[in-house]
Amino acid sequence: MRSLLFLAAFFLGFDVARGASEKFLVAVSNERSGDVSLIDGDSRKVIDTIRVGKRPRGIAASLDGKFLYVALSGSPIAGPPRKDGKDEENLPPADRAADGIGVIDLAARKLTKVMPSGIDPEQFALSGDGSKMYIANEDAAAVSVLDLGSGKIVKQIKVGEEPEGMKLSPDGRTVYVTCETRGEIFSIDTATDEAAELLVTIRGRPRSIALLPDGSRGYVPAETLGKVSVVDTATKKIVNTIELPKGARPMGTLMSRDGSRLFVSAGRATYVYAIDTKSNEVVGAAKVGIRAWGVGMSPDEKFLFVANGPSNDVSVVDVATMKEVFSVTCGDSPWGVAVVKRREY
Repeated sequence: MRSLLFLAAFFLGFDVARGASEKFLVAVSNERSGDVSLIDGDSRKVIDTIRVGKRPRGIAASLDGKFLYVALSGSPIAGPPRKDGKDEENLPPADRAADGIGVIDLAARKLTKVMPSGIDPEQFALSGDGSKMYIANEDAAAVSVLDLGSGKIVKQIKVGEEPEGMKLSPDGRTVYVTCETRGEIFSIDTATDEAAELLVTIRGRPRSIALLPDGSRGYVPAETLGKVSVVDTATKKIVNTIELPKGARPMGTLMSRDGSRLFVSAGRATYVYAIDTKSNEVVGAAKVGIRAWGVGMSPDEKFLFVANGPSNDVSVVDVATMKEVFSVTCGDSPWGVAVVKRREY
């Protein structure tokens, strides 16, 4: 009887060792090699590599899962700012013609077009209906609003210096923007797309923001301070500060669907941390690759996928045990991660 059940599960496409799971792809932007790796979620193997252009970083799927969007930038790669302000003296000039939002057709597995993005796009957020894209223009201290139907920039909104993290609120009414230089967090009303409003300043070079499912709290990492600030989005106040283990340089953030767990990649500390959002305490730590950055999660929320830049790989982390169980070699300097429910690609 057991053997018959095993065979039935096999022919139905189930993995007996892991249980039934949704088919999905893990898309990884590789900043230095200028391509996107497509990883099969079940086999954990790279099944395709798609050339896209210079410095692909922010990456996300369209709401219908048919396309991938990836931010491309002609700004030269620079290290962290130096205290003397001379970090960019020897860099080559920017190639502004390379800036754009690349569109990958997942069925055809190829780049089909590049839409305008504003100067130096890094990360972006899609509107609730998927018709607009809000793009952080890092070198321009602005957010560009791209109409995806027409492929045109319809507005530019000034924010703080070096905008990077972009997140749509669960109700779709607000886009939050984290700005590295002064640690400012701005909010944009998606109904009007008018001037951004300063929400709070946390300092420490915030790279991203994650929100509880009801949007009441924002979790913002401070890379240079090794902390995560908990922000009340209604009162615009910092209500808690979570101290991470020594050496942590928090970068990417990802919230579980029920809001009970926050996952934070710790950059050069080579860890991903799990935080209980009720106690605001670190409850798990997974050792991963070098300079952990982008984080994605399988549809069943059993596994994390973590992009490790200098390691040129993606760590697969078991959420239940917070242990790395697999590593997938990708392109040069993996940066962003997007998980897409797999269609008949």
